[in-house]
Amino acid sequence: MNLDHVFMCGNPALDFAATLRARRTARYEMFVTPDRLDAWYVESGIVDSVSPARQADVGRATTVREAVYRLITARRLGADFDDEALAVVNDAARRAPAAPQLTRSGRWTAATQREALSTVARHAVELLSGPDVPLLKECGNPECTRVYLDRSRGNRRQWCGMESCGNRIKAAAYRARRRTGVALAE
Repeated sequence: MNLDHVFMCGNPALDFAATLRARRTARYEMFVTPDRLDAWYVESGIVDSVSPARQADVGRATTVREAVYRLITARRLGADFDDEALAVVNDAARRAPAAPQLTRSGRWTAATQREALSTVARHAVELLSGPDVPLLKECGNPECTRVYLDRSRGNRRQWCGMESCGNRIKAAAYRARRRTGVALAE
């Protein structure tokens, strides 16, 4: 499996919602093939193995992902939940989740596609009904639409991750200051 999914949001439901990147601009889809969905489930750590996805599973997952994103956005903005998004997430959460098993070598969680998706939906339900709601923030990079949990001291974190958006924004601000300084010196 290809290990290039990113998990920086602080909750599997937030990371799942972030698999459609740059929603306001370029819209970069991470689930372009069924094996990319399989990889996300395993790389996220919610399961250790998952039955191979079909295109229908990708469609179901992206429907749940978009509903999760709408609910996260509503909660973050203090708006009412969308009824359709609630129904989609609750329907997914109502199904049996992935169940960990104890083996001789430790914990192992094998899941079907629906069990893995149910596990993600349950993470969304717990997050959006729990004490971490005030910590929800959208990345300060105008091109990024990741929502993350700000657990920094004083809740002053501005971007989803320093390695991605933070460095890019800081470097751009530095270059802009340098250009302004050079223009003023001339």
